Amino acid sequence: MNLNDISTKRLVEELKSREGVENTIVEPYEQKIIKANGPAIVFVVID
Repeated sequence: MNLNDISTKRLVEELKSREGVENTIVEPYEQKIIKANGPAIVFVVID
């Protein structure tokens, strides 16, 4: 399986379903501040 062939949408859906993964949705024209205690990896996916 080549991950390059999988859509970003599908990758994000899979990550969201995993244990230990939190997601926050920011609606258009909305602003949120995200705080994280490490270790953490923060992805910003604009779709």
